Amino acid sequence: MTKIKMCGLSRPCDIDYANRIMPDYVGFVFAEKSKRYVSPEKACELRKNLDDNIIPVGVFVNAETDLIIKLVENEVIDMVQLHGSEDDNYIKTLSYMIDVAIMQAFVIKSEEDIKKAENSIADYILLDSGLGSGKTFDHSLINIKRPYFLAGGLTPENVGEISGRLQPYAVDASSSLETDGYKDFDKMTAFAEAVRKKGLI
Repeated sequence: MTKIKMCGLSRPCDIDYANRIMPDYVGFVFAEKSKRYVSPEKACELRKNLDDNIIPVGVFVNAETDLIIKLVENEVIDMVQLHGSEDDNYIKTLSYMIDVAIMQAFVIKSEEDIKKAENSIADYILLDSGLGSGKTFDHSLINIKRPYFLAGGLTPENVGEISGRLQPYAVDASSSLETDGYKDFDKMTAFAEAVRKKGLI
């Protein structure tokens, strides 16, 4: 069954929502320009109340490796998601220093972008339409053999059909799970149920 990642959690109630819904992953955004940014200190407090069966993912954009290493060592995050221009050398350096999975995100606009994603040395890849754009990309471009996370424009209304058709390893959403810029329990629940119901068909 397709796994579920809910990104951009920033409040104690968001953690409560996640604990009740039980997605496979949640994301803490450490990119300061993002409206969903959380400080390392705040993420640490949120992490303490997160169910141990949910994997906390740190989302970074061209961050200093020292920050990522510290968050991993302090057990704030158990997975790293790179959304910037990080190259192979960056990933290699980071992988030597931490013992958690690394995911590299790719904005998909062409077949060439798919090839780059497939050749990534990261443990996981994420195919996206753009950082927090809330729009889908042309899914017909996806011709890929390795498992992938799928993001970009996935909503409670369309994720069931899309995940059922494409069978990605995981689906990832953030803005579509919100009302007025904050996570909405009903939308999060509907999203998870749509994925899980499609997986049972």
